[in-house]
Amino acid sequence: MDASKLNLWRLPLVFAVLAGILALVGLSSLGKGHNPAPALPSNGSPQPVVVELFTSEGCSSCPPADALLKELSDKQSLEGIQVLALEEHVDYWNHLGWADPFSSSEFSQRQSGYAEHLGRGGVYTPQMIVDGESEFVGSRGLTAREEIRKAAATPKLEVAVKAVPEKSAVEVSVNNPSGISLKNGAELWLAVTQKNLQSNVKAGENSGETLKHAPLVRSLQKIQTLRDPAGYAGQVELSLNRDWKKDDLAAVVFLAEPNSRRIIGAATIPLS
Repeated sequence: MDASKLNLWRLPLVFAVLAGILALVGLSSLGKGHNPAPALPSNGSPQPVVVELFTSEGCSSCPPADALLKELSDKQSLEGIQVLALEEHVDYWNHLGWADPFSSSEFSQRQSGYAEHLGRGGVYTPQMIVDGESEFVGSRGLTAREEIRKAAATPKLEVAVKAVPEKSAVEVSVNNPSGISLKNGAELWLAVTQKNLQSNVKAGENSGETLKHAPLVRSLQKIQTLRDPAGYAGQVELSLNRDWKKDDLAAVVFLAEPNSRRIIGAATIPLS
């Protein structure tokens, strides 16, 4: 075979290689399109995203979701994003063999409110809700990371929180550098969370298991509704139980739209 024929024979192979490279580049670009960049606050700090998990120690499908939220909170591995974990234990599993010591009817009611707003027929566990807007089965790691990235790409109000230990309180301030329009104002919420909690379950579906939890909500309260959150500055008192280990406590402050429940700003501070 002469050189000219040999070169012609090689052309299809070259085109095939080039096509493969272009396909890979295209797939890479497509993947990037599904991971929008976080809308970083003006101070350049990571964009906070509130991730709530409705769970129960009496539910056999819940431990993987608890472990996922704990990993997201402990590792903080999503670039430019700060995951604010709120693990909320519902009480409607308590009559099925194991009374969850961290459960509360308050969290069951909060989940029911989400179900009504999000158009679900009922409640279930484990359920993860990101920034009050998207919900899914709480053990789905890929979905969780995708929804957290989507939430982080949305501009928010900038919330700052500072502990005032001598008064058992936190100072909260709010700015609106992006000029977000809020027709109905925003609800100011305060959660106290505790990390490093675990239980040795002795009955029910998880009998014999040692369950380790993500930052677990010890208390949750709506402070007030702010007509115009921008420029707000105030002090919020904390109600802490002596049995809660202070070194493991944190305050999570967030703003939610009254009608949509969408969380539009958040911040956290350790209370140790």
